[in-house]
Amino acid sequence: MQSIGGEMLVILPRIAAALACGVSIGINRDLHRKPAGFRTFGLVALGSAIVTIAARHVAPDDPAAASRVAQGILTGIGFLGAGLIVRRERSHSVSGLTTAAAVWATAGLGIACGLGLYVLALSGIAAALFVLVVGGPLERRLERVLGRKEASAAQGAAQPPTPRPPPS
Repeated sequence: MQSIGGEMLVILPRIAAALACGVSIGINRDLHRKPAGFRTFGLVALGSAIVTIAARHVAPDDPAAASRVAQGILTGIGFLGAGLIVRRERSHSVSGLTTAAAVWATAGLGIACGLGLYVLALSGIAAALFVLVVGGPLERRLERVLGRKEASAAQGAAQPPTPRPPPS
């Protein structure tokens, strides 16, 4: 059993790394004026790390415990992310998908930090921020070059829905 000071040397860097990952993504979402931002993402990563660390302490000899905890976290975060997704009937559009996906990825980063997988967390945060920062402009440019999503959606919306046959 480790001393309290020894435990703190293991736990605090994991908590700090998780918080840094979550806050980094949250700042990006805040800068884009999204509903989930700095606090939400920081808390998702922090909570994921805390639960992961606690599971490792409760069952240190059971490697499957971390897997079960990760599954539970990611399933629960999926419900949080689903609440961020909004479908608009009039414009036939969906919003919040990127923020929901970022919340889910942030939970994964928190789990990685909670397990002490710092290289994975660093690689993951770099990839996530790359997608969030470069992905939007790149996607818009590709839409201009290859054709707009809105044009194909508008064409589909202009056609009346195909009637269903009556039940027999």
